[in-house]
Amino acid sequence: MRAKIVLQGLVQGVGYRFFVVDRAKQYNITGYVQNLPNGNVEVIAEGAQGILKEFIKELRIGPVSAHITGIDVQWKEGEYGFTEFDIRF
Repeated sequence: MRAKIVLQGLVQGVGYRFFVVDRAKQYNITGYVQNLPNGNVEVIAEGAQGILKEFIKELRIGPVSAHITGIDVQWKEGEYGFTEFDIRF
């Protein structure tokens, strides 16, 4: 299962992407995280749906320096076949 997650709020410049990578590795999720030009953060995550739901709960909280004001999740069947989870620049 694949989830495209876009997070709004104070999510850039506060270590949010590193937080996402750490959590993805804990949950054994593959994909990537990247900053968007509009100040949001986008996460493409692949794994079992139940695991992804738990991962998304963590993303809603974020690191203490972040402040999440909105989250949009789009689910899709299938996978791109990522082998790891990383930061895209």
